[in-house]
Amino acid sequence: MQKLPILVVMAAGMGSRYGGLKQIDPVGPAGEAILDYSLYDARRAGFKTVVFIIKHEIEEAFKASVGVRAARAGFEVRYAYQQLENLPDGFSVPAGRAKPWGTAHAILAAEKEIDAPFAVINADDYYGPACFRLIFDYLTTHADGARYAWSMVGFLLKNTVSENGAVSRGVCVTDADSNLVSVTERTRIEQAGGSIRYTEDDGATWHDLPPETLVSMNLWGFTPAFVAEAKAGFAAFLAKNLPTNPLKAEYYLPSVVSAQLAAGRANVHLLASPDKWYGITYREDKPGLVAALQTMAAEGLYPTDRLF
Repeated sequence: MQKLPILVVMAAGMGSRYGGLKQIDPVGPAGEAILDYSLYDARRAGFKTVVFIIKHEIEEAFKASVGVRAARAGFEVRYAYQQLENLPDGFSVPAGRAKPWGTAHAILAAEKEIDAPFAVINADDYYGPACFRLIFDYLTTHADGARYAWSMVGFLLKNTVSENGAVSRGVCVTDADSNLVSVTERTRIEQAGGSIRYTEDDGATWHDLPPETLVSMNLWGFTPAFVAEAKAGFAAFLAKNLPTNPLKAEYYLPSVVSAQLAAGRANVHLLASPDKWYGITYREDKPGLVAALQTMAAEGLYPTDRLF
């Protein structure tokens, strides 16, 4: 019998652009963090186990706030720690490196805690309730066969950009059956003059993106095979990138997905979200999120007093 899916939350980032520890910054009426809303929606969808990927530097504050509330919501709570020194044999942290190794490395940090199909989310994004139902249902009804049975919830690009600065998004291309053909990480996407554009050379040149483009907000559904594939590719990533970009190279989760798609080893079904995404990439994004959550509570989507 297949185990129930678990929820994996990437929460190791310190929120440098935001200017604080946004994983636990209150946005709800009773001091709830944005992550609490994801936990609330995931629990309603059927998830019973959550794995938080954090850093030891934020461990005490995180456990005392979000961790306590997750347990109160009825989750079995597990922790994993994404640290720079967690590298394959033969590699060491370059002098001066402070930046984390990326989202795929975060999943590797949780290897020992992932023993079932799993959904992956960011700690600082609001995804909406429908997304968790979609991903939970997919993970409970699909298993690996000739190819890995993976999935992803996609959002319209126009619903995910910030008015206050650049964002990173995984830009998706799909086939006629809504399966991913490719996902490309664009690390600097901005709004400008009514259009949305990205640059790959620090603004020397820009390329437009259609507002209806489907993008990844790192809400993925994987079988445990993903961890093995990410682990197998990490050493090769380091060997290729450390000589040229030792301080900033990141091992992105979408790059692991793209490699498996290119090799014909995985199908990644795109589950289109009917929900609007909200985030707080920058501190100026917070008032809009708070107002949106208040409206949703008034409409009955969430309790008006406290979530847990």
